[in-house]
Amino acid sequence: MNFGGLRDNAPPVPVIAIVLLAGLYLLTGVAAHDPWKTEDAIHIGIAHGFASGGGWLFPRIAGEPWPHTAPLYHWLAALTGQALEGQLGFHNAARLASTLFGALFLIGVAGASRAFHGDAAGRLAPLLAIGTLGLLLPMHEAQPAIAGLAFAALAWWGGGLLLQGHTSGGLLLGLGLGLAFPAHGLVGLLMAIAALPAPILRRDAKGFALAVLVALPLIAAWPLLVMQHDPALWAGWWQNELAEATQARTLPDRRHVEQLLWAAWPVLPLALWSLWLHRRQCSPLALPLLGLLLTLSWYLTGSARSLSVLPVLLPLTLLAAAGADRLRRGTANAFDWFALTTFSFVAALIWLGASAQGLGWPPKIANNFAKLAPGHEVDYGMVALAGAIGATLLWLLSWGLRRAGWRATLRWAAGVTLMWVLTATLWLAWIDYAISYRPVALSLQNALPRGIDCIERQDIGPAQRASLDYFAGIRTTEAGRQPRCSWRLSVEGSRRTAPPGWTEVWRGGRTSDRKERWYLDRREATPSGNSPGNT
Repeated sequence: MNFGGLRDNAPPVPVIAIVLLAGLYLLTGVAAHDPWKTEDAIHIGIAHGFASGGGWLFPRIAGEPWPHTAPLYHWLAALTGQALEGQLGFHNAARLASTLFGALFLIGVAGASRAFHGDAAGRLAPLLAIGTLGLLLPMHEAQPAIAGLAFAALAWWGGGLLLQGHTSGGLLLGLGLGLAFPAHGLVGLLMAIAALPAPILRRDAKGFALAVLVALPLIAAWPLLVMQHDPALWAGWWQNELAEATQARTLPDRRHVEQLLWAAWPVLPLALWSLWLHRRQCSPLALPLLGLLLTLSWYLTGSARSLSVLPVLLPLTLLAAAGADRLRRGTANAFDWFALTTFSFVAALIWLGASAQGLGWPPKIANNFAKLAPGHEVDYGMVALAGAIGATLLWLLSWGLRRAGWRATLRWAAGVTLMWVLTATLWLAWIDYAISYRPVALSLQNALPRGIDCIERQDIGPAQRASLDYFAGIRTTEAGRQPRCSWRLSVEGSRRTAPPGWTEVWRGGRTSDRKERWYLDRREATPSGNSPGNT
């Protein structure tokens, strides 16, 4: 079989443009906002638990074991949080783990595409990843799935090198396989495992042995440590992984298709084009296609969540890179025009929203912003305004890009980056004010007297628990545990009356969310004058 690179006569996209765009994309929007519901707050809470001395072996939320994630991402987030807490604040510094793993993912997908399809594809692959809509938010929040993608990309890079005859690729393949598991559990392995047949296809026994010898100790290290420390913790984590992997699978429905269509744009249509383009020379696409079939079958028979589609995006990017610069002229021009007009229009809307917030014009839009975040005061700093203006000017200058096979791909990646930079510089403070749990946690902290026994919770989710612990050091316990608590915290609708036996002492909530209201109740004293929690 021919595993060589694909012929491409177009001039290559400048490396400096890729590096600058990737740096701007990865660093923008990571800092300057509180932990947000849901994933961001959960994983920052876990990292904060590690850093604050709660033990580094097993993930915990507000002191309670959380068997729904692997710890490698949170270890790095805890380290960056500790190292830069004084300069950025812990949560902002912890999110830099996503930046680092995101950079590793872009490097890995570039290396894998170059190994499979040649230098031109290697330059296009990170641009395709930057332009993929489903990666935008996960790459900028605290998200261990990005670590799984990064190590899976390393595994694919190693697999591509093995197919080229480089036995040393077995080291990268083994590292990717071995670290994908402590980064993202069985799903991480799923993203990387399709690269394992590479040394078999090449009949490279040394490369295969090297990959296995490197991967197995890395996979086994964390489970063995947890089992040695607390077998019950490992049993609970493993049972949860198996339950999610073997849950009742269903036929795909409309939600799966809708989720895939927007999250995988534009790599999905470009991947289909690559498959058609190389239908008579499919050997370079064999392994990425195997990875696509594996992850797609997993996604289409599972839950239709935005995070569930992430494993599909890696093989789609590898496939799309093989043909993104070989579009027919009419199709390439249409794609380029669509990117140019779409992101110019979106940029204009974001600037219009900024004008409404800062200048009160247009008044109708300004009124809508005020309703969604009552009390928010706009204060644009010079750095934010300079960043937004600079990004807009660069976008306008990009209108003069020379005609090349990669122009549409670069334009789309630049458009997504522009949209994100403008949102982060002009709207981020408004968004943070509307959805942060900081005011709720601090208000609750002020309402609680000192020396309370415990607080039982009702309908308090993991992100809310993590936010209470992070912002105010408040920890709750499951209702029904003994001894009974004298206090109870619940999240209910806007209309409620305190249940029998309880007296409401505080209520609160985010100003932007009228449906989610928080209530703190105190258990009424018994006739003898003692609280049941103290008897």
